[in-house]
Amino acid sequence: MKKPNEKQIAEGHQHQVAALRTPTDLKAAATKDIAAAMNGILADIFALYLKTKNFHWHMSGPHFRDYHVMLDEQATQIYEMTDPIAERIRKVGGNTLRSIGHIARTQRILDNDAEYVEPSDMLGELCDDNKTLVSRFREAHGVCEEHDDIATTSLIEVYIDETERRTWFLFEASRPQDTSGH
Repeated sequence: MKKPNEKQIAEGHQHQVAALRTPTDLKAAATKDIAAAMNGILADIFALYLKTKNFHWHMSGPHFRDYHVMLDEQATQIYEMTDPIAERIRKVGGNTLRSIGHIARTQRILDNDAEYVEPSDMLGELCDDNKTLVSRFREAHGVCEEHDDIATTSLIEVYIDETERRTWFLFEASRPQDTSGH
């Protein structure tokens, strides 16, 4: 069997690269900006998903069942955002996250590896992280709007609403109980 020459290798490499160039009417700068913004969000979503599952698995205390169920529902909703966002990045001609390492290098939502976290602290931290995610969605919405990417802005708008709802539920669940009878 003959070894490929440099020209064949170069042509093969060009073919591999060309295979990932999704046709789009967006300019190269738009693709780059949108992919960067959405990959940052995607990494944050994976980080938030795992933190939500972590707290779900390690929940304890008198409200265990309610919090355990709520966090499981929220984790499912968070995870369900990943594929549409990754596919959206590909549809506009970008490349998306490829590994756990890529997520770790890109995420801005911090992990929590503590051995034990009080349930109220879990809810408070997740509330803050969801608020942060809403803020990042708004930033990405601006980037997409700037490049007339209506489909991504529309997707983001739905996810802002879902994330605000999670924030609201976490906030209300973490409020101190009124023992005065009011």
